[in-house]
Amino acid sequence: MSLVSVFRCLVLSSMLPIKIFAQVAPADFVHPLVGTQDEGQTYPATGVPFAMTQWTPQTRAGETKCVAPYYFTDPKIQGFRASHFLSGSCAPDYGTITIAAGVGPLKTSAVDRASAFDRGSEHASPYAYSVDLREAGVRAEITGTTRAGVMHFSATRDGDAWLVLENNARGGDGWVKVDQAKQEMTGEVPVRREYAGSGKLAGFSSYFVAEFSQPFASSGTWVGSDAREGGATQTGDGLPLGVVKVAKVSTTAGGASGAAATLPTAGTRPGFGAYIRFPGAHVGDDVVVRIGTSFVSVDEARKNLATEIPNWDLDAVKSAAKKEWNHTLGLIEIKDDIPAKTVFYTSLYHAMLHPRTYSDIDGSYPRFASSGRIEKASGFTYYDDFSMWDIFRAQMPLLTILDPARNVDMVRSLIAKGDQGGFLPIFPAWSSYTSEMVGDHAAVSIVDAYQKGLRGFDAEQAYALMRKTATELPKDRAEYIDGKGRRGLDSYLKYGYIPLEDPIGDAFHRNEQVSRTLEYAYDDAMLGELANALGKKGDAAMFRARGQTWRKVVDAQTGFARGRHEDGSWITPFDPAGKYTWITEGLPWQYTFFVPQDVPGLIALEGGKAAFVRKLDGLFAGKYYDHGNEPSHHIAYLFDAADAPSKTQQHVRALMESEYRDGPGGLAGNDDAGQMSAWYVLSALGFYQVTPGVPEYWIGSPRFDDMTIKLPNGRTFHIEAKGAGGGKVYVRRVLLNGHLLTGYKIKHSDIANGGTLTFEMNDTPS
Repeated sequence: MSLVSVFRCLVLSSMLPIKIFAQVAPADFVHPLVGTQDEGQTYPATGVPFAMTQWTPQTRAGETKCVAPYYFTDPKIQGFRASHFLSGSCAPDYGTITIAAGVGPLKTSAVDRASAFDRGSEHASPYAYSVDLREAGVRAEITGTTRAGVMHFSATRDGDAWLVLENNARGGDGWVKVDQAKQEMTGEVPVRREYAGSGKLAGFSSYFVAEFSQPFASSGTWVGSDAREGGATQTGDGLPLGVVKVAKVSTTAGGASGAAATLPTAGTRPGFGAYIRFPGAHVGDDVVVRIGTSFVSVDEARKNLATEIPNWDLDAVKSAAKKEWNHTLGLIEIKDDIPAKTVFYTSLYHAMLHPRTYSDIDGSYPRFASSGRIEKASGFTYYDDFSMWDIFRAQMPLLTILDPARNVDMVRSLIAKGDQGGFLPIFPAWSSYTSEMVGDHAAVSIVDAYQKGLRGFDAEQAYALMRKTATELPKDRAEYIDGKGRRGLDSYLKYGYIPLEDPIGDAFHRNEQVSRTLEYAYDDAMLGELANALGKKGDAAMFRARGQTWRKVVDAQTGFARGRHEDGSWITPFDPAGKYTWITEGLPWQYTFFVPQDVPGLIALEGGKAAFVRKLDGLFAGKYYDHGNEPSHHIAYLFDAADAPSKTQQHVRALMESEYRDGPGGLAGNDDAGQMSAWYVLSALGFYQVTPGVPEYWIGSPRFDDMTIKLPNGRTFHIEAKGAGGGKVYVRRVLLNGHLLTGYKIKHSDIANGGTLTFEMNDTPS
């Protein structure tokens, strides 16, 4: 070929679509800004999956309950936060710091230093975030590892540059030290509890060390807008210590937009920290900041930093984070090239943020529910921040498929908490008992792992803890108030249900007697399955019998979950569409269907399959289904059990289309540590685990033509559903490894062993 011909080929090649040459990786389909508007309560968390610390732009100062670090509707960025916010939640952030930079007069407080930015310059991915801060005169980029982060600030105008570090301690305590000789900042951010023990110190702190690539000329400390040039250490903000109460923020009516409209962007305290100066900066001058974090000590933070970010190469850290995200997201391969692919991978990203790594690089972590004591995880990674009422439903089951080794480490972490604190925790977060929400679902996640064949944890030890929590009260009232044990257990054991006369006063969620009874009944049924598997026949019979106590709060005459008095009478008046204190975040219409351990029994109580279908039809027709909250998540799949699978397919697909979209307002409700997103992931694959603890999945309506799960044993589970990506909703028949699937369930082992699941799709119900 002549040189002219070669040149001609190169020119023609350059005109071809870029996607022919550029391999589009799974992380490229993730839009982290999804859910940062309306009710999603997410934030653009940057770094790696399940990190100790996530790195994010900050538009809201402080650690206020129900206020996320970032809202899409806010016009200014206050800096970049090392965050421990439970994504998609109504919890407070905790143990955080914020770093900001600018060119011009020093600005310390969050509101003063907040900078407008060009939305077009904002680029968010799972592994990096960058933006041009127009008013601050800097371009910023951030990325992270499991326990450390790195930030790059570049001047976009000439002038005196500065960098501010803020301690966001919720109680105004802790300290920040700037050391000019070492050219570093260090500090401690005490962690405070929420729910049980709200506002009290949690007995441990978050620690950090920040190092700088360029020498700074001078430094100082600050509180609010007052700077103290030459100051070396700032301890607290000088005000009385403690959490400043704010008006209740609702995330179920108005969501993030409501919070953005009603709350100031300032925190509840003035803020404090340290600053450094870089005088005479020119356009293009830059500084790299690398930050190590730990829940144990500054020394551990330093070790984590030295191990995970040993140099100043942000691009290398970003590349490694991108590789890790592509590996994690790539555990599911979607062949279809349709818009829903972005929704899928964004959902998978959100489902891979929590629970949070808590152990340092050497295994050190704060002892659970303790003060100042340190433990060491040997042979496993220790996790915390388990939003159990949410994630037991889909997010934890998803991990049993995609990352069973990590799921086992999480189970070991739950067992360690129970061993250290005396009771298996119900909703462990910020290394504390919380007694948040209802139910006892940490037990269910442990049972689910065991029943799916996952090992590597002490099942006997786990069972002993679960049995204790299900049968014993704490030794004294102080322990109970501190969050140990099941709420209302004494009434539950006495009556077989929790009557309305028991107000459950020592709980963040008071009352909710019917929901508690239903959820305890389910938990007990699953505990009975584990007891049976471990050969404890007497216990198995006892807990299976307790699994039937749902019948005591579902009124057979009306067919609805209903409040009940100590004398056995039902509450009147009663409207199944009404809102009552005895139901958790929902309606009797929704909680009536929370009997996942005995769906056939519920169908019989409702009058048989035809009547059950009519009941489900009534829920959807009356618009009582609420996908924005977890109690509804399994309901659409219940049609399967009543010989109406086409209605499951119809509603599941409709929910995928209506409740999940691309864009900041793309989530219909709080993502709740990835549960909302995990529902989409599993449902898009074509199945959902209605009863965690029972290792089987119910068939729905797959969203794509061609999907492959890459299993840790090197095998694959291939899902074919030709026409699903193009809009076909209904399933004519299902084949597993070429054999016709009878019924509406597949086993976990069918997936884990690898194979092919084929859906023959139709435009109309079969």
